[in-house]
Amino acid sequence: MTVNTDEKAIDNVLSLGVAEVIVKEDLKKKMRSGKPLRIKLGIDPTGFDLHLGHMMVVHKLRGFQELGHQIILLFGNFTGQIGDPSGKSETRRMRTQEELEENAKHYLKQVSPVLDVSKVEVRWNAEWLAPLSFSDVVHLASQFTVAQMLERDMYQERMKKDQPIAVHEFMYPLMQGYDSVALKADVELGGTDQTFNLLAGRTLQKAYGQEPQNIMTVPILVGTDGSMKMGKTTGNYIGVDEKPEDIFGKTMSLPDELILTYFELAARVDEKELADFAKRLKGSENPRDLKMELAHAIVELYHGEKVAIVAEEHFKTVHQKKEVPDDVEEVTFPDASWNIVDLIFDLKLSSTKSEARRLVEGGAVKWEGKKVADVQMKVVLSKEAALLQVGKRNFRRISRT
Repeated sequence: MTVNTDEKAIDNVLSLGVAEVIVKEDLKKKMRSGKPLRIKLGIDPTGFDLHLGHMMVVHKLRGFQELGHQIILLFGNFTGQIGDPSGKSETRRMRTQEELEENAKHYLKQVSPVLDVSKVEVRWNAEWLAPLSFSDVVHLASQFTVAQMLERDMYQERMKKDQPIAVHEFMYPLMQGYDSVALKADVELGGTDQTFNLLAGRTLQKAYGQEPQNIMTVPILVGTDGSMKMGKTTGNYIGVDEKPEDIFGKTMSLPDELILTYFELAARVDEKELADFAKRLKGSENPRDLKMELAHAIVELYHGEKVAIVAEEHFKTVHQKKEVPDDVEEVTFPDASWNIVDLIFDLKLSSTKSEARRLVEGGAVKWEGKKVADVQMKVVLSKEAALLQVGKRNFRRISRT
């Protein structure tokens, strides 16, 4: 494939949705040369449920791929057994080889709507890390000082709280850096919390006589709450594998001030489109209309245009017309009498009974159109289906077998 050296296309890749490029002018020069570059993203597949925050770096990979550069997805089936300490307040548990390889399969599936996986070079770092001798490891460690390691904010915080720092955690950036040596990477991508590890690659490549890789970092995406980093633990995430109507609804719940950020980081718009959205947002247009376009674009990206149209109509029906959708799932139970909290949990409309109680107490639960106020409420099922609504998007018709 011929490498595209168009100046505007290069600038778009190096600026839109980017936090920092090290060293930008050097990388731009390489991209102008017409030589296909080896673009590396290291992934420790310790989990496989990706959300929009994870996908930002994948969008940047797609930009390089469209210009004709070689994308390398490096799965850490060796480093992943240790776990990256970046941003962690405690030592992570080690994973098994089987867990990591299974998660990698899910990862590839979830990034495929954005990245052309058929053209990606997929590698596993146990290939070169496992054969290293202890002497090799000592040589790697000699390229860094303890002071360099302890400068990292996460370790400073742990020491202040008298939390342990395992020695093997110092080895992680050495291994990630050596990955770049083994792959002869020209560019490595990652989040801003990965900068230290990415720089380790430059250090080790110099030590091994290679030209140091350039680095590109992407910002941290704020979640649906508008304040915290998107994450599963905080519950403020939009998952790639979620139902299209849920992706649409969650996007519509974003604070207005995040509209442009999400267009740039999650919807793959170009600079001209982004400028147009900014102009419309400053004008008299209702931000809700822009959010509708944003939600449609994100659903279309992962599920296709037809599904996005259906998800939009579902949202309009449930939230704007205040109607019950036509395709409500029907569930039957042999038991006639249920506590409302137990019913919500059993239907998997909450992850815990405590969450189900909070939903009831927060006024988010309706039984046959009437708000449920008592967590002790008993519902009696009959042969005729009754309608349960939990939150704005979840409906079930429930009857007794």
